[in-house]
This record gives sequence, C-alpha cells and structure tokens, in this order.
Amino acid sequence: MSGTPDSSADRAGAHEAAAGTPGDADGAQPAAAESPDPEQPPKRVFAPDFLTELFRNPLDPGYADAAARKQREGEPTGTPKMLRSASLAVALVVLGFLLVVAYQQTVADEPARTTARAELIDQVKNRRETTNDLQRRADRLADEVSQLRDRELGGAAARKLQDSEAATGLAPVSGSGAKITVGDGPTPINPVTGERNTAARVKDSDLQLAANALWSLGAEAVAVNGQRLTATSTIRQAGEAILVDLSPVTTPYEVTAIGPEDLAKDFHDGYAGRFFDQLSAKYGMSFDARKADDLRLEAATELKLRVAQPSTPPPSTFVSGSAATPATPSRSSSEGGR
Repeated sequence: MSGTPDSSADRAGAHEAAAGTPGDADGAQPAAAESPDPEQPPKRVFAPDFLTELFRNPLDPGYADAAARKQREGEPTGTPKMLRSASLAVALVVLGFLLVVAYQQTVADEPARTTARAELIDQVKNRRETTNDLQRRADRLADEVSQLRDRELGGAAARKLQDSEAATGLAPVSGSGAKITVGDGPTPINPVTGERNTAARVKDSDLQLAANALWSLGAEAVAVNGQRLTATSTIRQAGEAILVDLSPVTTPYEVTAIGPEDLAKDFHDGYAGRFFDQLSAKYGMSFDARKADDLRLEAATELKLRVAQPSTPPPSTFVSGSAATPATPSRSSSEGGR
C-alpha cells in the first residue's frame, strides 16, 4: 500500500471537514485564502460566528450608547434632576416605613409565640411525667400478677412459664454478654448552603445490623439503650430520630446482649465489626465492642396480639379413593408485626 508522508494529515483534515469545527457551527463554509506558494495547500479562514463575537464583545451595545449619550449630554439638570431625586427620596421613605411596620409587628407577636412555646413545653413535660408514672404502676402490677400466677401454678409449670417469658423478652434477665457502643461522628455545616452533613450519623439500619449480628452469634436477649427487643420489635428512622418500638433513642447507642462468653470478640471479628470499623475510619464514628458482666435487661412491653387462635384441620374425607387436602392453619398477626 503506497502513500505520501502527508496522508495522515490529509485524513485528519478530511475528518475535521466532515465533522465540522466550533468555528463553522453556524453552517458557514470556510473560505480558502490564496497562498503565495502554489504548491502549498490554501489556508482555511473561518468567518466570525456568534460565539466568537460574544466573547470578543461581552457587553451589550446599549451600554456603550448610554455612556456616549451621557458624555455628550452630561448629567441631568433642572427639573429632570429634581424629579429623579424626589422619586428616590419617596421610595426610600416608603421602604423605611415598611421596615418599621414589619419590625413592630414582629416585636408585638414575639410574646405570644414565647408564651405558646412555654405552654407546649410544660404540657410535654407533664405528659412525660404522667407516662412514666403509669409505666411504673404497670410494671408493679405486672410483678404482682407474676407472683400470684407462680403461687397458683407452682413447681415445673411456673418454671417453664418463666423460661418462656425470658426467651420472648417478657421477663427481665441477667447475666454476662457483650456491650456494643456506636456513636455519631462529626456533622459539619456547609459554609455555602448552610446544610448539615449527616453522613456520619448512626442510621436505623446500622442498629438493625448490630442486633441481627448478635442474634446470629448466639445472643439470648438483646436491648438497645435499655429497650428490650422481641420477635415483633422494630427499629425505624423517623426524620433525624431513631425509634425502637416507638421509643426514641439517642446517641451514643448501646446495644447490650446476654450470650456466650466470646460474644463481644466474635462480634468485633465478624462482618458487623468490620463494617463499623470502616464507618469509624471513614466518617469518624465511635465504635466499641467489649465483654460485659452482670448485665440486666429489663422486660419489654407486654405483647398485645390482635389475632391468635388455633386452627383445627377438618377430618379427612375420601373422594373417589383419594384423601382431601387438610385446611391450612391461619396466620396470626400482632400490633408490633410488619
């Protein structure tokens, strides 16, 4: 295959001509300038386009006309100048009056807003104290009911019921296990937008991961900031707050579990520990997993089942020598279920 030394340059020039260049974006064809040397190819000269003129002359021609007219005619004098000054003064007076009225209105409404806010805070505190009193009373009554029930049942039946309550989270338990502590990292504020970066905050999925990892490692009871987890417990995000069974929990988050002696070590060496180590290194979140002795996890709130009834399959009947399929037991749901 033969060719000349300028074949690659010619292919490049042909490619540019076919694809077009920024200079001929308006469809104008390049004009060929005459070359003094007939053996040299003519140079391509492009006509100026809109973008080129825009960058060369960024100001609108009207500014230049206004400056020239001002230089030619001078500053306005006499009546036009007085009218312009009067208009500016009136505008400033009206603007100042509006600002004064807005300020007075804001100051007048501030006491009412402060009073309403203080009343709401008092109501929240009173309702919270009432709720705590009712919860303590409910716990005390539950203890009395448990003592009366154990006295009536007695023996093996009472112990079996106590074991079932401890396993389901309806009774307090104590023992050794692990204490996992996770805390929020720094949350800087963007100086431009004023938004707070929440990437270093603990999410509900992080606490779910920690609880599930502890269950998988043999934990017998788990609690998050004192909230005991059961089979129907939920850990959810509500805005910037995390709710455990509708109870808010705040940082630092303590996930305590009663289980095997090596529960803390297995957690730290497992996938959950590696995950929290990465979060700590990347976002500055705090993470600690250590063995804990003499843990005590309080009982969870009593479960309230909406539907819980046994389903007895009907007796088998024979049709044409084949047995009919028995009925499937119905499912049960609870208030805490998904």
